[in-house]
Amino acid sequence: MVTHVRAEAQGDERGALLSFLAEQRGGIRRAVLGLTEEQASSRPSASELSLAGLVKHVAEVEQGWIARAQGVPPAVARDRSNWHECFTLVGDETLQGQLAYWEEVAAQTDEFIRSAPSLDDTFPLPNEPWFPPDERVSLRWLCLHLIRETARHAGHADIIRESLDGRTAFELVALERDGA
Repeated sequence: MVTHVRAEAQGDERGALLSFLAEQRGGIRRAVLGLTEEQASSRPSASELSLAGLVKHVAEVEQGWIARAQGVPPAVARDRSNWHECFTLVGDETLQGQLAYWEEVAAQTDEFIRSAPSLDDTFPLPNEPWFPPDERVSLRWLCLHLIRETARHAGHADIIRESLDGRTAFELVALERDGA
């Protein structure tokens, strides 16, 4: 754990879930502090992952899941023909643009979760081969899934950043605190 997640107000399960999600978002955002577009888009390991690509991916995934929970299609439809674009900036996309988009998505997520009648409310999983057919999941499941997805990529981001310039997550927390 690099940052501390404060305890929620007694009984504020939504607040607790959203706080843990915010912590993981912060880990990825800190990983790009002080980097140029070129550094953020570089791939310093055997993996195809870049920090800019991770930012784009987690923003897109979060938006897509919230859209599904709201019963609308995701903003970006992905299939085999364009899946490769999910982890890389294309066209005129920039790291700063993706960070700004993710900030909007995060605000929409927080608003949606806080305003939902119940975390027990459900929605159908997408009709995709990796999901069981005709299964529904709760908004609680959705929050936990977003935490897991974002945390997984926050770990990737730590490794990529350290590979770029040696900065660790602890150093980046201090850099952020000092106003970088």
